Amino acid sequence: MAVELGDAEAAVAWHEKVTVRDGWRWLPAEHRAAYLIDIARAYLQANDPVSAGRILMEAHRTAPAEIHHRPAGRDILAHVARDPDAPATITQLVDTFGTG
Repeated sequence: MAVELGDAEAAVAWHEKVTVRDGWRWLPAEHRAAYLIDIARAYLQANDPVSAGRILMEAHRTAPAEIHHRPAGRDILAHVARDPDAPATITQLVDTFGTG
C-alpha cells in the first residue's frame, strides 16, 4: 500500500476511487474497517487529522471491534485524539475505549 511506502497522497487518492466502486460493499465489514484504519494513517501522514478522524468514525460504524481490538486502530485513534483539531466524536470514542 502507498501509505506504507510513505506516499500518503497516493493512498488517499486511491482510497477515493476504491470506496465508490461496487466491489467495496461486498467486502466483509472487518476488511473494510481494517482498510479504513490504514487510510486514516495516510491522512495523518498527510497532516490531515480531521479527515483521519472522519475515516476512523466510519471504520467504527463499519466494524467497531477493529478499532477496539486492533492495536493499529487504537494507536491511530489515540494519535488523532491528541490533535487539537480532533472532532469531539473522536474524543468520545477514546473515552469509551479507554485509549490514549
